[in-house]
Amino acid sequence: MWNKDEVRGKGERLKGKTKQAAGDLTDNKQLKNEGRADTMRGAMKEGFGEGRRKAGGAIKSIADRVKR
Repeated sequence: MWNKDEVRGKGERLKGKTKQAAGDLTDNKQLKNEGRADTMRGAMKEGFGEGRRKAGGAIKSIADRVKR
């Protein structure tokens, strides 16, 4: 199950890719660069969220083992 950071990261990446495509179509370098930055920022957020999710799953797994 995705968490908020992963969802927001995916949204930011999509926004960035859209800006990049618009920048390519209009030959607008500033828009294209903004899109790249948004894409990178989104990838970082998504990666952070994935790490949080995996760490939470590992902690839950350990807790489940301790309960037995």
